[in-house]
Amino acid sequence: MPPVLKFCRGSITNLLYLEGFCIGLFGYISLQKYVFSVASSKFTSGNLSYLPEHSGFLTEVPMQELCRLEKNQQETKTRAEKVVCDVFPFLHLPYVFIWNHLFHLQHSLLFILLTSTPTHQDLNTKIAWAQGYTGKGVVVTILDDGIEKDHPDLISNYDPEASYDVNDGDADPQPRYTQRNENRHGTRCAGEVAAAANNGVCGVGVAYNAKIGGVRMLDGEVTDVVEAHSLSLNPQHIHIYSASWGPEDDGKSLDGPAKLAKEAFLQGITKGRSRLGSIFVWASGNGGREQDSCNCDGYTNSIYTLSISSTTQSGNVPWYSEPCSSTLATTFSSGNPGEKQIVTTDLRQKCTDSHTGTSASAPLAAGIIALALEANMNLTWRDMQHLVVRTSQPGHLSAIDWKTNGVGLSHSYGYGLLDAGAMVALAQNWTTVGPQHQCVHTMLSEPRDIGNKLVFSKSVDACWGRPEYVSSLEHVQARLTLSHNQRGKLAIHLISPLGTRSTLLFPRPNDFSSEGFNDWAFMTTHSWDEDPQGEWTLEIENVAANGRDYGVLSQFTLILWGTGPSVVNPSSSDFPRPSNNSCKTFDAQQICIGEIIRASSDTQTLNKSHLN
Repeated sequence: MPPVLKFCRGSITNLLYLEGFCIGLFGYISLQKYVFSVASSKFTSGNLSYLPEHSGFLTEVPMQELCRLEKNQQETKTRAEKVVCDVFPFLHLPYVFIWNHLFHLQHSLLFILLTSTPTHQDLNTKIAWAQGYTGKGVVVTILDDGIEKDHPDLISNYDPEASYDVNDGDADPQPRYTQRNENRHGTRCAGEVAAAANNGVCGVGVAYNAKIGGVRMLDGEVTDVVEAHSLSLNPQHIHIYSASWGPEDDGKSLDGPAKLAKEAFLQGITKGRSRLGSIFVWASGNGGREQDSCNCDGYTNSIYTLSISSTTQSGNVPWYSEPCSSTLATTFSSGNPGEKQIVTTDLRQKCTDSHTGTSASAPLAAGIIALALEANMNLTWRDMQHLVVRTSQPGHLSAIDWKTNGVGLSHSYGYGLLDAGAMVALAQNWTTVGPQHQCVHTMLSEPRDIGNKLVFSKSVDACWGRPEYVSSLEHVQARLTLSHNQRGKLAIHLISPLGTRSTLLFPRPNDFSSEGFNDWAFMTTHSWDEDPQGEWTLEIENVAANGRDYGVLSQFTLILWGTGPSVVNPSSSDFPRPSNNSCKTFDAQQICIGEIIRASSDTQTLNKSHLN
């Protein structure tokens, strides 16, 4: 069998090492005291700096490391951690320096930060902690390269029932130690979630009273079996699975879970947590420098995962960020040179201030989700996504594609920055959403040439009058089969009946593949709460067309996921009538809090076809 290779995850900063931890530049999560990982921004300049030994809690940063690649089922799969590798100088940072940079926790109940973000924004953990929510009773596991279970900042919260070594087939998830400390990623992520409070070590986790486990599954061949085993570990005990890895962020890979892993996801959301559903939190990816798209990553592109991106200390899009329509929300992480990174636990019972990339963002989200789950242990996996949509804050985040219709929405940030205080408040009295409905529409009756641009439209009834009728959207999937001589030239957009435009695929200049897409399910969360009845439009554009390009769209299936009425008989007076509802998002009392401005009726489309 080929050896497992380790590669840097796209182009993240030094600290974004997937093996390490995910705490971000400013100490976005709740690091207890001093440690906050500082993630640097560029691969090339080596701006990230690790904290060396200092009072026994800072960790040395290994020199340039190779991030790891995972592999698929019996056939090994290429999997990369969502971090960046580089060579960084060792720095001796005093406690006050580190704490000053824990801006994301600046409103902490336990500690008062000396500085704050320029825009006075953080993850608002203070409000949640002030109400007594610290993750108690919630179990989180980190799917990664292991967890240092005897780390002084983790040992009090370590949970052996949430841990396993899939690589070696035993119960001990302790990382394999090497001279370069490349297996540090899982330990770093664990500290972001559940590093203990008030012990004078490293920092404090967002959910510092949650139980934390680790699954060692990246330090060896990663196959479909390995992934499925990891995703399905003890699902009646573990509440939240956090993962900061995926296919290579190289701007050309198209990969996702294979058969067994797909089944593990399905079993998790249907049977995990006593049928409330396991919660899977996923890092969106670090392929920004390679102009990658996380819609080509089948893990972050899944309706079953809560995909989390990164923002910098200043509220800007990091250079490593991948835009896509499947991202639900964001947390802090590393940015450009001079901006802070994440502080967290590190190997050999030390600490680091240089955890970076989306690898650091996902564990912060897992910690916030643990706080919300403690507030209401009856939340389903879909309830949690609804809470994220309704409480995330777009306010101080900068992006060129913010939608101003209805609520804030961006391909870089999803619905905005997670807000722990708001999530906990809404979770406490949340009414569980109705059963999930799935409505499938076959949109295409015959193949269509893509040419320079194909615009195809069709009206749907969202399965009105049938048990699967969807009246309020959650996820939307466009399953496409198409051929093209160079798929990286293509940009794909989906426009909802209310005019919401989701970019399902951004052009990928590094993708020269002529394999096209074979029943690939592009997913968007951008039409959440919309009424799906009406005309949907698919646009496929060749952004670098020449006379030699050719392509054909042979299949387009629209899958609508969401909720609908419990009354099945359309003749009943209780059955809802088709409507022109323009509400984008409702609050917990189903009061409209955002409306969508409809697309202009004179919008021009090319090659438009209306099929019944």
